[in-house]
Amino acid sequence: MPKGAVNQPRIKDQLVGTWNLMTQEQIFPNGSRHLTFGPSSKGINVYTEDGRFYVLFVDGDLPMIAAGDRTKATAEEAQAIVAGSIGYFGSYTVDEASKTIVYRVEATTLVNMFAIEQKRIIVVLTENELRYRNPGASTGDQIEVALQRARR
Repeated sequence: MPKGAVNQPRIKDQLVGTWNLMTQEQIFPNGSRHLTFGPSSKGINVYTEDGRFYVLFVDGDLPMIAAGDRTKATAEEAQAIVAGSIGYFGSYTVDEASKTIVYRVEATTLVNMFAIEQKRIIVVLTENELRYRNPGASTGDQIEVALQRARR
C-alpha cells in the first residue's frame, strides 16, 4: 500500500453534501474561456450519501417575466431563461481510480441529456473546493465547474 494511503477518504464520501457554484466556464479549443452563466451566476450541486445528485445553475441576471406567469413569457424572455439556466438530477457513481463522477440523468431542462451517462472529471477536491470538467458538453467544448462547499 502506498505511503499515505491509509485512512484516505473515498472520493464519494468527500463529495457528499451541498456545493455552491463559484464559476462555470466554457473552454474553447483555442484555450479561451467564457463564463457560461455570466459573472453573477448562481447555482447548487448536491450529492447525497445514497448516490443521488442534483444540479441547478442560473445566470444571476435572468429577465423578469413581464406577465408574472411563466407560461406567458414572451419569446425573448423564454429564450433568455433557457439560455441562462440548466437543471438536472438523477443518480451518480464514482470511479475512484479515474477520479470520475458518472451521472445517470433522470430529468433535465436540456432534454438532449435525458437518459445519457454524463462524466465529470475531478480536477480539484478538497474539504471546501470542488472543481470538475465536463469533457462531453452539449456545446462540443469542455466545461469547467468550480464549487465551494456550502456552510450552515
